[in-house]
Amino acid sequence: MGTPNTDDHIPRISGTLRAHALRLPETIYKAKGMVVMGRRIKTIIFSTDVAIIRNCNADAVLAVYPFTPQQTISQAVINSAMAPVFVGVGGGVTKGVRSAVIAQDAEAQGAFGVVVNTPMSNSNIRLIRRLIDIPIVATVADEGEDIQGRLDAGVSILNVAAGAKTPEVVRQIREEFPKVPIIATGGNSDESILATIEAGANSIVYTPPTTGQIIGEFMSQYRALKTKNPEFNFKTTDTDQDTLRDFLEILTGGDTLQ
Repeated sequence: MGTPNTDDHIPRISGTLRAHALRLPETIYKAKGMVVMGRRIKTIIFSTDVAIIRNCNADAVLAVYPFTPQQTISQAVINSAMAPVFVGVGGGVTKGVRSAVIAQDAEAQGAFGVVVNTPMSNSNIRLIRRLIDIPIVATVADEGEDIQGRLDAGVSILNVAAGAKTPEVVRQIREEFPKVPIIATGGNSDESILATIEAGANSIVYTPPTTGQIIGEFMSQYRALKTKNPEFNFKTTDTDQDTLRDFLEILTGGDTLQ
């Protein structure tokens, strides 16, 4: 009798409650990924929502938001995440010494890398590079970016966010810089994600639905259940028997009593 081939079998273990956590599209795992500070990263979630960040299976978090970077926010995200976090430190309104200090604080808080946006000057990036030992990620918004200048200033990873043109920009960069690490937005469809991977992105950034959208989906399911079964009622009132059962479950370590 031959031995069954189990090479393609990946065991998946989950808890009952955490089985409802956010799962990123399987297509992203076709990416080669990159190793940052010893961690293999293929999937990156773009969010600062700590509830989403805590309840997803992303390999890393991209914590960039449209306000001046604040240490309180980065600390909250890093504390909540179970994966490496890349923290935005400025580039638009926030720049200069302030960005450098925020980057230094982010490293002390435990960030795996800092992210600088397109308007930041190369001299500002060089200042940050002198202060920190974690990777600097530079956002690339279009094909006109001076990639060589960014790399010379101390950038370690490129983050391509060029909207619908992202695959095209990734491909152009990859042709000129075959070994530079690239993360890129993949969109929300398998087709756009695959196109970005085939263009040369190492890792894919995924924008999740909002907490409000997820709650809305749950409520729609509850309403559909009620519509399908008009006599169905959610049990919301505890009886003395329920209270006793809960108490005994706590005493027995959570084992369900039969």
